[in-house]
Amino acid sequence: MENKLKLYGFNNLTKSLSFNIYDVCYAKDPKAQLAYIAYVDEQYNSERITDIMTHLTEMIGAQVLSVSRQDYDPQGASATFLIADETMIPAGGSETVAHLDKSHVTVHTYPEYHPDTCIATFRVDIDVATCGKITPLTALDYLIGSFDSDIITMDYRVRGFTRNLSGEKLFIDHNITSIQDYIDESTLRKYDAVDVNVYQSNIFHTKMLIRELDLQNYLFNTDVTELPPWKRLEITTALKREMIEIFSGRNVFGNGFFTD
Repeated sequence: MENKLKLYGFNNLTKSLSFNIYDVCYAKDPKAQLAYIAYVDEQYNSERITDIMTHLTEMIGAQVLSVSRQDYDPQGASATFLIADETMIPAGGSETVAHLDKSHVTVHTYPEYHPDTCIATFRVDIDVATCGKITPLTALDYLIGSFDSDIITMDYRVRGFTRNLSGEKLFIDHNITSIQDYIDESTLRKYDAVDVNVYQSNIFHTKMLIRELDLQNYLFNTDVTELPPWKRLEITTALKREMIEIFSGRNVFGNGFFTD
């Protein structure tokens, strides 16, 4: 940020972003479902998500201090980064730096399916907490583009306070009316977006649902031309229902299970 606030001491504001994406897919039978899980597990293994988060850290102007990553059996992966604002890195890097435990990035993946339905879902949870002048909001377009993001939920909160030179408390150091302010218009046009913000507490919540559904992009190991029109409609309806329920956070349609 370029607001050039004159502060007394270190910027003690903590900015936390919780970013969750869901990728929904149709896998026609148990074999295809297991193959889908294996596919996303490989596509987004701990090495790949570490690369994504390393670039995110660079984008927000932070420095990686340490990384821990893990792949899981039967599925899923995690990565945790300890990061720091460059102003917190002492010359030579040999001193202990305060507040580093408050600056971190964590990411976890959750591939899943249910044996009674042909819908499989891949979820990624990313949490970025920064302490100092940097904010994770500047990397939102990169995060959205790094995954097949059908449904996105984002929570952003600024906590604590810092002081200006006269001793006045500052509870936020940047202008924000909505998380959407930090997302490119070309990205926003692809989604329906809803905000729930608590301005007096510096809490911002946005959720987004993809607008257009090209069925071929949601079929795993199946070509849309192989399906009769009634089946295409059935699958499209099931996918839309799944997305609406995830977006709404409730069971709107009941189980809605179907099989071939």
